[in-house]
Amino acid sequence: MPLLTYPGKDAMLAYLDLAFAFALAVAGVGGLYALHQLTAAAGNSLVNRPYTSGWVPEQHALSRYHARYYPATLVFLAFDVEMLFMYPWAVVVQGLGASAVIEMFVFLGVLMAGVVWAWREGAFKWA
Repeated sequence: MPLLTYPGKDAMLAYLDLAFAFALAVAGVGGLYALHQLTAAAGNSLVNRPYTSGWVPEQHALSRYHARYYPATLVFLAFDVEMLFMYPWAVVVQGLGASAVIEMFVFLGVLMAGVVWAWREGAFKWA
């Protein structure tokens, strides 16, 4: 329900609600930014270090992980997405009938094709 509804409202006044919401959003973002600037510990170099209690990092953060972990991560995400879609499907499968079962097997077939590809590419080899 718009904020300013009354009979005989002008056509230009219809956009007043949108302008009010935009101004409120800009004021909220500006207020949060100002609060951050007031409370940030930018001058303290010990607080600004990313980890290890203020020690200077010896290596870049991305260089610590070997590239062999990335395909395994993608396979995990494939199974994670599978479970994300299977839980609501399990709730409504009885009401939808055989078409829902066929659609789920097609979905699982696409995911299995991804797993076979990852297996062929060596995502499960750790040596």
